[in-house]
This record gives sequence, C-alpha cells and structure tokens, in this order.
Amino acid sequence: MTTQELEGLVAKFRKLPPSDDMSLEQVRDGMRFFETALPAPDDARVDVIETNGVAAEWVRAPNVADDANNPGRVLLYLHGGGYTYCGPGTHRLLAYNLSAATGMPCLLPDYRLAPEHPFPAAVDDAVAAYGWLLAQGYDAGRIAIGGDSAGGGLTVATMLALKQTAQPLPGAAVCISPWTDMTMSGASIDGRAAADPMVQRSGLERCANWYLGGLGGDGGGDGDRENPLASPHFGDLTGLPPLLIQVGSNEVLLDDAARTAELAKKAGVEVNYQCWEEMFHVWQLYAPMLSEGRDAIAKIGEFLDLHVA
Repeated sequence: MTTQELEGLVAKFRKLPPSDDMSLEQVRDGMRFFETALPAPDDARVDVIETNGVAAEWVRAPNVADDANNPGRVLLYLHGGGYTYCGPGTHRLLAYNLSAATGMPCLLPDYRLAPEHPFPAAVDDAVAAYGWLLAQGYDAGRIAIGGDSAGGGLTVATMLALKQTAQPLPGAAVCISPWTDMTMSGASIDGRAAADPMVQRSGLERCANWYLGGLGGDGGGDGDRENPLASPHFGDLTGLPPLLIQVGSNEVLLDDAARTAELAKKAGVEVNYQCWEEMFHVWQLYAPMLSEGRDAIAKIGEFLDLHVA
C-alpha cells in the first residue's frame, strides 16, 4: 500500500454524510453501494439457499470444490452492519476473497435485522445456520465461524449460545474489527474518535438501541446491554476454540478487540491478536484497492489452515 492509496480512501470516507443525519432506510440504501462498487468477480459461484428457515448464500471461489456430497471444511461468515443493515450483497466480495484464501465454501446467512427483528434474532439465526451445517454432515471441528464488526461480536455470541446448549463448537473463529461491548465502555470509543473515519459512538448507540428493542433508535433500547449474547465482553469465554482477532489501530472499536483478546487468553483460549497500524474499520472489504486488505485476508487463510484441518 502507498500512503496515497490509504489517504485517498480515508478522504472518501470523511466526505460521506454523517449517518446520524440519516434515517435507518437511508443508511441501508447508502450501504447497498457495496453491491455495485465492490462486486464479487464474474467467476464467483453464488447459490441462494435456505438454512433452517434462514435465507443464505453459498459463495465459492473457483479454487473451491462443490463438496455437497462430501462435506469438508466450511466457513460460516456473519456480516457486519450494526445488526441493522448490510447483508449478503454487501459482503459477497469479502466472502469470495475469504473463500479463495481458505479454500473453503463460505456460507453467508441473511440473518434478520433490527429494529424489525431485535435481539436475539441475529443470534438465533446464526445458531440455526450453524445447526444446518451440522445437519448437512459437516463436522463441527471442520467448521470455522467468522464475522466483521457486529458480525464479529455475533461470532463470539454464537459460540456462547452453542456452549449454553452443549452443542459442539467450531474448530476456529475469526473476528474482524469486532463490536463486543454495547455499553461502549472501551476507552478507544472516544479516544480514537478523531482518527476513525467510519464509526463513532453516536452511530453505535443508535444501533445498540435498535438491536436491544428501542424502535426509535434514540431512546436507550430496553434490552440488557451486558447480556453476553449481545455483548460478549461480559461472557465466559472458557472453552472457545482458537480465535483470530484483527483490528485497525485507528478504530474506535480497538479496545473491544483488544479486551476480547485479553479475556479470551485469561479464559485459556488460544488467541492470535493482530492490530494493524493505521488501518480503519473492516479494511478487508477494500482488498481490491488496499494491499493491507489482501494481506489481512491471507493471514486469515493461514490461521484457518492451521486450526481447521
């Protein structure tokens, strides 16, 4: 990456209108630009399916075999978007790149979004998609779960929900810029605000309120922000599989990632924590124009090759 490339992307982000000035529908419409601005390549194989009542997409790179009759390794990927926006379309390119890097088919659930479907709908849908994989014959140890932003928090929450019901856990997990604390108690929420061109406390507050039952998004949602399935920062991470956490040094969610890594280590979890200097929120999405995005995705591939046999 050149400094010019990074500065050019950050400058574009800073020119975007503040999401606080938009309605939820306007934010959703705005995020859909990813579907056309960053489309999956023409050689992507995308199949729309249903997994235990949850709509989803299979996304496969050309180097990934269609192993429906012989299930092997698989990546269950949970998209970000504050639990209120984005979907398979916005994350199809990232899923494709992860499929190429890991050699795994990527299952991308279209989990239900708040405020129409508040907590714990997203967790329920993620668990349902995981259960569907098990029912298709995938061995739990050959499943990886990953996600970015809210999807990164949902990745940990899903494993906590599986643990609560004594279901087999996946072989490994990947969290990209994870949002794991809806109380927003991390010092970086305010301390990195000036450096972060994409995420701010006010936007996180709106999403937390919507997700936890505040339909207006400006009231204080009536859900428990310390519920571990909403905020895994407050959960018992004992027994979780090896965990890779990637975060940028310029993110307001830096402390969410760092504290999750520390909590997991204290719980005896094998953790690979990577803080990428000068990177912004979920920079992996921009792999076509950012070498750090490509490098980070390659690191994910190396991690999953090591831990998901």
